[in-house]
Amino acid sequence: MNLKKNLFSLPLIAAATCVSVLAFAADKVDIGKQEYETSCANCHGMKGEGNGPYAQFLKASVPSLTALSKNNGGVFPYEHVYDTIDGRYLISGHGKDMPIWGNRYCTDANKRLWDDYPADAESFVRSRILAVIDYINRLQRK
Repeated sequence: MNLKKNLFSLPLIAAATCVSVLAFAADKVDIGKQEYETSCANCHGMKGEGNGPYAQFLKASVPSLTALSKNNGGVFPYEHVYDTIDGRYLISGHGKDMPIWGNRYCTDANKRLWDDYPADAESFVRSRILAVIDYINRLQRK
């Protein structure tokens, strides 16, 4: 009887341990910050001030991302930032040096889709862009 009881409780203990480990890891992972550091910091700098190591090689000056709210009447311009990062639907573009991240993220999404795991590439793109926007919003100077 003890063996049966222990065999039943073992999966529950393992599941509880797994959930607590994942919860701990989720607290430590900042997806927006990671994405920003990987995709944006080379030009915009680690603190978003437009002074990344690649900025000197670009034709156009790299804008600081720390005063977007201040320059927009104290309101963070989510839609403008989203459209600029995505870049696929801008008519005039946002400078020849700024990558069109929507295309890159869509390509990344298609590489990550598996036949047995249906996923929507646009959802993947949106989640990556929104994570970066969340981080940029946290870079705003008060």
